[in-house]
Parts: sequence; C-alpha cells; structure tokens
Amino acid sequence: MSLWVDRNWQVMLLKEINKPFDSKDYLFEAKYDGMRAVLFVSPSEVEIYNRHGLEITKKFPELQNIKTLVQKNVIFDGEIVCLENGVPSFANLQKRAHLKNEMKINYGVVKNPVTFVAFDILYENQDLINYALIKRKKYLEKYPDSDEFIKTHYILEFGTKVYETLKNLNLEGIVAKKIDSVYELTTRSDAWIKIKNWQRESFIIGGYLKNKNNSISLLLGIKENEKLKYVGKVTASNKREIAKKVLKEKTFKKSPFSNYQEKAFYIKNNFQCLVEFICYTSNGSLRQPKLCEYD
Repeated sequence: MSLWVDRNWQVMLLKEINKPFDSKDYLFEAKYDGMRAVLFVSPSEVEIYNRHGLEITKKFPELQNIKTLVQKNVIFDGEIVCLENGVPSFANLQKRAHLKNEMKINYGVVKNPVTFVAFDILYENQDLINYALIKRKKYLEKYPDSDEFIKTHYILEFGTKVYETLKNLNLEGIVAKKIDSVYELTTRSDAWIKIKNWQRESFIIGGYLKNKNNSISLLLGIKENEKLKYVGKVTASNKREIAKKVLKEKTFKKSPFSNYQEKAFYIKNNFQCLVEFICYTSNGSLRQPKLCEYD
C-alpha cells in the first residue's frame, strides 16, 4: 500500500537540543515559524493535511495553484507560512488558520496570503521515504519556486554558522538532518534535530495558579509606565525553589496587573524568574515560555 493510497499516517517529527553543532553527516536549514503540513498534489488538485493527519485543504485555497507545478502525483512535506517583509509571521498565520467562514478565508487570501515552504518530498509516482534524505532533496530540487511554493535551502556541515546567521536575522532557529536519513513515518526521530533561537528574560511574578499535577503556573509581568503588565504564565514544579518561595507568600485577591484580573493567588513580593521564550506575540504575550533550568 503506497502513501498516496493509504493516508492514515502522520509526519516525521524532530527532537530538540539547545546548542548548534557542526558535522559532515548533517545538512542544516532554516526552521520556519509556520504550520507543519503535508501536500498531496496531482495535476488536478491539492489536498492539505496538518501534522496530526487532519485535512485543512479549505483553509488555504491559494495553495491549489501548486498543482500547476507537477505532472505526476507528488507528496510534499513542509510548512505553511505567512511572510511579512520576507520574514515568517506566526501571528498572521494564526489569523488565517482560525478562519472558518468561506468569505473571510477568501478575503484572507488577498490580504494575508500564505506560502508553502517545502523541505522534503515523500512520493513521486512511487514512495520515496526509504531513499536517503540527500537523494530526496535532489528530487525536490526539480520543482520550481512560485508565489505559493518555495523550497528550503540547506548548508552541509557548518551548522553553527547557519544558526548564528539566522539568529542575527531573528528567525526561529535551524533544523539539523542526517543526510542519509530515511523518512520515519509517525516517529520523533533523532535523525532530525531542531535548535531553536530562544530568547531569555527575567520577569516579575505577580501571582500563580494551582495545577493538578504538583505544579503551579507563575503569572509573569513586566513594568510598563510604572504599571505591571501581564505577559503570560509559565509552569513550575512545586519542587522548584522559585515555586517554594512563591507558595510561602501571603496571597491577595486583588490583581497587581493592569491587564489581567482573573481569579488567582496574587502576591506582592516582587520575585523574579528567568524564562526562555520564542518571541512576543502581536498582543504582547510570550510565545512558548518555559522556566529556565536554574532559578
């Protein structure tokens, strides 16, 4: 049974490490800040599935133009992105992804179009998943770029330099892939590794929420015009020193935040914690915050 016929599968996933590296066994490419997607493309239509295998074709009608690039049945793996001044905007992509009304989707196509960034090809009239990645890249290179379809560029061996270059451009990070790796369906494999460009900053803890799993969610804020502005929350195990300190504090019902008034345990002591995150969202919240390893 081929991938084209049996679509009950999910994409190959990546493991994550903290530091870039150099290796002759790997290629390195940009990690785009988008939505993982698989495109089933024939000369007559395009079907789009997310990383969980759910069909999302109707959300992105402009990607139907990709069918003009193929003469055979092809499966591409990649990411759907919204480009703003040449840089992926996750906030703009979220706006598109949440649209359900056909009229609003069509308006979004004009005002906030998406592009599919292809980094792998899994099928071309036959399954290619057991071919080495570097050979699959050769297959992928045959397809021309267009307004709706672009291919990732990769560099062999020098991952550290690629990472530093993309970090200076404030992009999300890089992906390292073994050049001889096969495509492991529905697997989180160490043959593919993501290294994210995490930002690190100290935030004031204005309170907390109690969770069910022996942890709390710290409510984080920054001082802005002499007021404490809420920017998000981060989970901390009750065993962490910062959690122990916070849980000992006297709590209040009144929120210290200018923009967050939900029911919580609020504190007055200006404890701070160090948090890693990808970026600030368009509404000023932290994206993917996580407590640093050490308090």
